[in-house]
Amino acid sequence: MKLGLQRTLQGHSGKVYSLDWTPEKNRIVSASQDGRLIVWNALTSQKTHAIKLPCPWVMTCAFSPSGQSVACGGLDSIYSIFNLNSSMDKDGNMPVSRMLSGHKGYVSSCQYVPDEDTHLITSSGDHTCILWDITTGLRTSVFGGEFQSGHTADVLSVSINGSNSRMFVSGSCDATAHLFGTGSKDGTCRLFDIRTGHQLQVYKQPNSDSNIAQVTSIAFSISGRLLFAGYANGDCYVWDTLLAQVVLNLGSLHNSHEGRISCLGLSADGSALCTGSWDSNLKIWAFGGHRKVT
Repeated sequence: MKLGLQRTLQGHSGKVYSLDWTPEKNRIVSASQDGRLIVWNALTSQKTHAIKLPCPWVMTCAFSPSGQSVACGGLDSIYSIFNLNSSMDKDGNMPVSRMLSGHKGYVSSCQYVPDEDTHLITSSGDHTCILWDITTGLRTSVFGGEFQSGHTADVLSVSINGSNSRMFVSGSCDATAHLFGTGSKDGTCRLFDIRTGHQLQVYKQPNSDSNIAQVTSIAFSISGRLLFAGYANGDCYVWDTLLAQVVLNLGSLHNSHEGRISCLGLSADGSALCTGSWDSNLKIWAFGGHRKVT
């Protein structure tokens, strides 16, 4: 498999915690410990926006389906929405266009409902996930909490099913995921059958018995044949999901990250993978020529 580094995105001065692609694959938004969101042109490495955040302790970010706005959240328990077409204020900062307040704990992950700039699904340390109507700022649905079954610990991630936007996956510190593919602190990735809840496959790091690195983020290729998994030790394995074999470790390639892989994401057309790291950089990887990740 030929998968090579195309470019390195440099501009953050702190650990990168989250990233997301626009549907047309040309732009990436990243969130960093430096308290800024940066919007990048993925083809040229140019920074088109550098947004100073109200709360520097950001943990997650997402692009709206139209690419016109971005959302982010963190330890302030609030999701902030920025319209990228907004004018700067008198201090040269982009104003917040909408604030979503309702979680009782830190906010850990968010994703827009596909094809809708108006709805956002979020997760939190308060053990719940919330579906928001961004136009009104109100909660449409709350998943979990004291009045219904759900997670019993912090929810750290959400991901909407690409083939059914009415269904989403959540992963939690209670060691459960509700459902599909998962990555864990125990160093394994696992594949589940959503119809039965049965485990189909386990992806365990080679030679990891004595030195297990936790999985920090995962993504599937468009066909589902490949699983990309980032690890705390800087490795990034590409797994063949059917054979449960490592096809490639991006962490072993020249100019790979020098720190923990904290986030990763695949472009909408499957042709490129972006990884973010605690080394403060993002890297874009692509298959040789114009081959797509299928």
